[in-house]
Amino acid sequence: MSDINKLAVLVSGNGSNLQSIIDSINLGEISAKISLVISNVESAYALTRAKKENLNHAFLDHKKFFSRESFDHEIGELLIKHEVDLIVLAGFMRILSKSFIKKFNKKIINIHPSLLPKYPGLKTHEKVMRNKDKYHGVTIHLVDEGLDSGPIIAQAKFKTSKYKDIDSLIIKIHSVEHKLYPLILKKIVDREIDLLKLNGKNFNCYEDGFDF
Repeated sequence: MSDINKLAVLVSGNGSNLQSIIDSINLGEISAKISLVISNVESAYALTRAKKENLNHAFLDHKKFFSRESFDHEIGELLIKHEVDLIVLAGFMRILSKSFIKKFNKKIINIHPSLLPKYPGLKTHEKVMRNKDKYHGVTIHLVDEGLDSGPIIAQAKFKTSKYKDIDSLIIKIHSVEHKLYPLILKKIVDREIDLLKLNGKNFNCYEDGFDF
């Protein structure tokens, strides 16, 4: 596995996971740098976070491209220009094209707010509450051509019993994400996790309250 020194973070919204990664890098916990932040939403606060940290950043409006593939091609050109080693999806609300995933095979990771394979896609918190699930949590996975279907890298779970509404559940999920994503990025950068050897069967599962 080659060294992973340069990260690109793709975002569409607030960028709180981006901030957790920035903070961990600044603290010296992750031995890599963010070479590029890309958003498809011009007003995304994540871009403001990138500007505050003097990170290279770009806004690409997907609505101005004639196809998903052409938009993804432009992203790919930027990634190559900045010599990115790992693509980190952090609230990027776009489905990537098959050609893009093939081009950057096993170099794209995503964080998803459910215990996959349960509840791929959207409205995961509503589904957890409606089905009265005992556990909810977060999954980090390698991106493949399916919807949230790539090999699982890690999960963190907690009991749902103390969370009585969607808002409190979302707050908890965010707090878990902000711990898990930097932790797993550190392990990938430090070669404790090899993305080329993932099979999705043997992955780290952290219980509520896990530590670094």
